[in-house]
Amino acid sequence: MGDAAGMDLRIIFSTPLAIIAYFLIWFVPDFQQGQTLWYLLFYCLFETLVTCFHVPYSALTMFISTEQSERDSATAYRMTVEVLGTVLGTAIQGQIVGQAHTPCVQDANASTVALEGVNRTQSATSLRETQNAYLLAAGVIASIYVICAVILTLGVREQREPYETQQAKPMPFFRGLRLVMSHGPYIKLIAGFLFTSLAFMLVEGNFALFCTYTLGFRNEFQNLLLAIMFSATVTIPIWQWFLTRFGKKMAVYIGISSAVPFLILVALMESNLIVTYVVAVAAGVSVAAAFLLPWSMLPDVIDDFHLKQPHIHGTEPIFFSFYVFFTKFASGVSLGISTLSLDFTGYQTRGCSQPARVKFTLKMLVTMAPIVLILIGLLLFKLYPIDEEKRRQNKKALQALREEASSSGCSDTDSTELARIL
Repeated sequence: MGDAAGMDLRIIFSTPLAIIAYFLIWFVPDFQQGQTLWYLLFYCLFETLVTCFHVPYSALTMFISTEQSERDSATAYRMTVEVLGTVLGTAIQGQIVGQAHTPCVQDANASTVALEGVNRTQSATSLRETQNAYLLAAGVIASIYVICAVILTLGVREQREPYETQQAKPMPFFRGLRLVMSHGPYIKLIAGFLFTSLAFMLVEGNFALFCTYTLGFRNEFQNLLLAIMFSATVTIPIWQWFLTRFGKKMAVYIGISSAVPFLILVALMESNLIVTYVVAVAAGVSVAAAFLLPWSMLPDVIDDFHLKQPHIHGTEPIFFSFYVFFTKFASGVSLGISTLSLDFTGYQTRGCSQPARVKFTLKMLVTMAPIVLILIGLLLFKLYPIDEEKRRQNKKALQALREEASSSGCSDTDSTELARIL
């Protein structure tokens, strides 16, 4: 169901197509009719191709080492670089596009005719500069994408486990999918991950509008977002130390729940730029935990699955692909909730201001809704059965299984008996 060569091929072939699709997302076609279809097509294509990249990239964590501590370190390094990449992308696009200013509609209640009037009066030069700024930013980010893909393809080598190559038997995809989706710890982890991801994506997706219209910081939201992501980048190594010292479940409870008081503060405070920056930096600490910890727990689930199904291999891509799927699903749900809520309350595209009900909706989308989702996610994480004691037991059992397989080539009966005893 997945090997190193297949993973490398998916990364290699998806990269150039993803770059083209990403660039075309920011390209404005000359025709007016069908522009919505144009953007929908290339956005969906880009997300599909990025998934083809992300699944093997994430699954390689299981193949670069058999040691839990080394895989945890690799996950921490991967998430640090991912967040750093988000910071870099935000900075690049924010600074390049920020140089081009698009006028807003002065009256938030203006009609469509007024909006069209703004479009007509805006100079063609200014509009072209804005379009070129987006294309330039897309080109720079696409170049970084290529560099990272080359480093990944040439720099990472898979290490197969001895007992897999000797004993494991490939199986049909749908049978493997059925076994994976019936594994209890995986279902509980996915459920908690889904709700916490949705919470932070609601914040992320509405943060710019919240800063612009509710807090009144139209020219500061890019810097505030950079503060959040930079704080997350710096604190991921701290969370990695914390989870090795106190355990992953404890790190999940403390790390993700730490966002709640700051979200409450945002909901209650007035427009104060200094306080907003302090809250942004503090929120980045929780964002780091939300990025790192669920991905760090997934290899433990796979180890637990291997002990219960010792003769099955190649299921790692299924585990990681559905993890990625639920990330995309949470992103889509977040976008749908935000769009419908703002449309229902009368959001005015490109308005210089918005009605009070829109500002209130944005506050709820950035504060109260994520708080409720975080609490639900933490409750589901409470049901997650793999604690530190269970992890240590699994580690010893897997080590014994590998040692016996490599030294004497243990039989299928021996492996099954070991799994049964565990």
